[in-house]
Amino acid sequence: MRCGLFVPQGWRLDLVGIEPSAHWDTMLGIARHAEAGPWESIWVYDHFHTVPAPTDEATHEAWTLMAAFAAATDRVRLGQMCTCMAYRNPAYLAKVAATTDLISGGRVEMGIGAGWYEQEWRAYGYGFPPARDRLGMLDEGVQIFKQAWETGHATLDGKYYQVSDAIVQPRPLQDGGIPLWIAGSGEKVTLRIAAKYARYTNFDGTPEGFRRKSQILAEHCRAVGTDFDAIVRSANYNVAIGATEAEVEERLQALKARLEPIVGTEKAEASLSGFRGMPACGTPEQIVTNLTKLREDGLGYGIFYFPEAAYDRSGIELFEREVVPALA
Repeated sequence: MRCGLFVPQGWRLDLVGIEPSAHWDTMLGIARHAEAGPWESIWVYDHFHTVPAPTDEATHEAWTLMAAFAAATDRVRLGQMCTCMAYRNPAYLAKVAATTDLISGGRVEMGIGAGWYEQEWRAYGYGFPPARDRLGMLDEGVQIFKQAWETGHATLDGKYYQVSDAIVQPRPLQDGGIPLWIAGSGEKVTLRIAAKYARYTNFDGTPEGFRRKSQILAEHCRAVGTDFDAIVRSANYNVAIGATEAEVEERLQALKARLEPIVGTEKAEASLSGFRGMPACGTPEQIVTNLTKLREDGLGYGIFYFPEAAYDRSGIELFEREVVPALA
């Protein structure tokens, strides 16, 4: 299994208490730690307002960070999980990504999805189209990406996007363009889009959910005539790791204590449900057992989020020592 690491950028209230003037050094420190370790890639989220509730705490913009990490690192690949198609014109985004790929020496991944955070959409003036329209925008936007990166030009007279000989030069350094990660679990449309275009997918990482989504993706691949086995399936995991179960609980309580003054007890406690009982919550031995079973079911790539990364790297270091080698 290949492994990526989320860099704290504020979206999940993971820079709280750190002065804004120190945010970049904090994020860069995690990126360089990843580069020196066993991680294949680093990742950020594409959001503007915090979760589990919008607050005035910082959320740094994803593609600005992509360009900065491209210039400040040398080895790790650079991804977003995932870019929202409608937040930027797709021809423009193809250009941004191509430039970032050049800066990085060919290390950019394109995580792309239809978007879901309604409050954020409306706050930024994007409205909030129904799911069928957001998914239609995703499909057309991906078509524009592929044309732009493969030929340097894009033309599409679509329902949602119209571009006429949009020039995207220079093209990305990577042969065939930037790898596309189609993210989302929608069974009828999103996974069909993934079957048509994706080199990677990103969906439900629970054992039952992963098996179901994999089966549906395989059915779509057969229907559209693509190779299911050529698509790397990935999932995101919230990590709470400790040498003992008591240490795991200490990490969860520390997370709750950080969130509670900002979003209240109910939302802080609810946030812990994204960790408890999930595959990457537990001792190293428990996590290895969980993820090994998922690997046997076809999970090829895990992207891991450590909520305390900006303050304490001991969990990351324990994961690096005892989990990553067991999954490699």
